[in-house]
Amino acid sequence: MIDPKDTSPAAKDGKYEFHISYSGRELACRVEKEQNKLHVFIDNNINSELEIQPDGSVIQTGGTDLPDSSIEFIKKHVLEHSDQ
Repeated sequence: MIDPKDTSPAAKDGKYEFHISYSGRELACRVEKEQNKLHVFIDNNINSELEIQPDGSVIQTGGTDLPDSSIEFIKKHVLEHSDQ
């Protein structure tokens, strides 16, 4: 049996849009947060999947490889804004 709290949307789920420095350029970044998953879309041609770990760290689980600095920037931007 699946526990309903594991399948319902998290209170802080949502869509986030901001600019990110990637490969020396400022690009539009859109992140869709669902539970502990972050679906990242940068400049309409870079797609990545990130996962929020129980300890609060974020790891990449798929898509275009992102530099650690970009992952950290996305983590801070999305998680700080979702706490408001």
